[in-house]
Parts: sequence; C-alpha cells; structure tokens
Amino acid sequence: MYKILIVEDDNTISGQIGKYLARWGYETACVEDFENILSQFTAFDPQLVLLDIGLPFYNGYYWCGEIRKISQVPVVFVSSASDNMNIVMAMNMGGDDFIVKPFDFEVLLAKVQAILRRTYSFQNQSAVMEHRNVILNLADMSLLYQGNRLELSKNEFRILQILYENAGKTVSRENIMKRLWDNECFVDDNTLTVNMNRLRRKLEEAGIEDFILTKKGVGYQLSDN
Repeated sequence: MYKILIVEDDNTISGQIGKYLARWGYETACVEDFENILSQFTAFDPQLVLLDIGLPFYNGYYWCGEIRKISQVPVVFVSSASDNMNIVMAMNMGGDDFIVKPFDFEVLLAKVQAILRRTYSFQNQSAVMEHRNVILNLADMSLLYQGNRLELSKNEFRILQILYENAGKTVSRENIMKRLWDNECFVDDNTLTVNMNRLRRKLEEAGIEDFILTKKGVGYQLSDN
C-alpha cells in the first residue's frame, strides 16, 4: 500500500483529499504541525507528498527543498497560485507535478497513480491487474471497485490472481489447487469449491456480479460480460 503525505493547512481540503485517496487503497496522513513538517515526513515515510505552496511559517517551496535534501520521493504541488512563475518555481525546487486548485478529484487520482507508476514500476512492474474495471492490487491483496476497497483472504487473492493471469482462458481446478496448496500431499477437492463459493459471495456483496464463470467439468475463468 502506497503512503501519501498531505501538506495542506485547510483542514477541509486535506480531509477530503485523504478520504478520497483512502477509498482507492492509499494510506494517507495529513500534516498537523506546520512548523515541523520534515519530522512528520520522516516519521510517516511516504511514497508521495501532496504539497500546498501557501503554508504557515514556511512556504511549500522551502519544505520541498528540505525534503529534497534527504529524499527523492515524488512531490506534487497543489495550489491556487497557478501562474507560470509559481509553476516554474515549483519544478525548479524539485516538484514532480503541479495540480491547480480548485481541482477535480478524478484528475488528482489520475496524476497520483501516474506518478506512482512511473516512480515505482521498477520495483514491481505489475503492482495491479485489471479486468472489467475491477482492480486487483498485488501489493496488499485487495480489490478496488468503484472506489471501494475489498479485503481478500490469502486463498481468495491467489484464486483471483491465477484467473487474472489467465484472463480469457479457462483454468482447470487441478491447476488452481496446485497453486494454492502446493505443499500439501492431499487436499479434498471440495476445499476449492468452498473457497470459490465464499469468494463469489464476497464479490456479489460488493456489487461485482457474475465475475467468475464455471466451465463444467473443466474449471473456472473470468467473465467478460
């Protein structure tokens, strides 16, 4: 799970940003002590910083410079000071992008996702998988659908990972069982059925209908409809 530090002195705006990003599976924290932002940065150890320019005590440019002394974590400026001079200054101080207030939350999310993908793709080139707008997060074994995060058990995650890897194909029950219980000498065939039924109920309760198809006598595959 990526951690995002929000440096914004308007509590309403910072709270809204935090709640929105949390819905998409990010862990967020909002700075409260604007005189000691760097200590909160090091304690939280985020993978991305959203930074306003106009802040109490010292402005965002100052804090970006301080962060750059100890970290290359991506910094995105979020500010209503959107004239060319401020945008150029933000980039020169080490900013990675600039979002103008007021902003659309979907645009904010898209920029955050793009920067995280560019920055950390070398660590995990397939951090997420997607099928029918249902996103499987490999980093924390969860599903994201319509802004809601769904926790998965280890077996539920593994079943979905296998099916995602073979989207458009049918995966035999035998192959799924080998992936799930490769260290077991014998596993009752009914164990997979129980796990599959539990996973289907969880998906349906989250509004993800008819997501896994049963190919009778063969196995399972993801539905394209």
